[in-house]
Amino acid sequence: MEEMYDVQIDENKASDEYSNLSLRLLDVSDIDDFMVWASDEKVARFCTWEAYTNKEDGLNFIRNTVLPHPWFRAICLDDRPIGAISVSANSGNDKLRGELGYVLASKYWGKGIVTRAVKMVAKTIFTDWPHLERLEALVDVENLGSQKVLQKAGFQREGVLRKYVTLKGSSRDMVMFSFLSTDPQI
Repeated sequence: MEEMYDVQIDENKASDEYSNLSLRLLDVSDIDDFMVWASDEKVARFCTWEAYTNKEDGLNFIRNTVLPHPWFRAICLDDRPIGAISVSANSGNDKLRGELGYVLASKYWGKGIVTRAVKMVAKTIFTDWPHLERLEALVDVENLGSQKVLQKAGFQREGVLRKYVTLKGSSRDMVMFSFLSTDPQI
């Protein structure tokens, strides 16, 4: 079953060109659109994965990772995927936390699209997963655009985790952001 979410858009900030934004399940039939952003080195720069170089690897990722994922959605304009957003669940004592991740085709950067998608997730995830109390996101210290996205979506910047992850062979500092189920929606 395909899930769609309506987006409430501030008409003063969004042009008609981007007013038809939705989130839906990503499917293998979306491979051509997926490859637009997944094969872009600029997009993959701060991601844990390298840019995809062939469709077969992309199809395997969709089949083996996306489809079984409990909360992975395509960010769509006019029902065409231009990026993706996901919430990864934790378990045990960490069950109350989920980790947000997102990616967007570079052509659409700086247009407020991901900020709106993050707001959509923040409005729905605590209903979809009632056990969740905290949505968090880790952002590379050099990824200023992503930090701005989270701040504009109402996330709190909590601090820098020094040498927190190894990304593409280098240890990286990460900024922790969070949004709580009790935080006001923006």
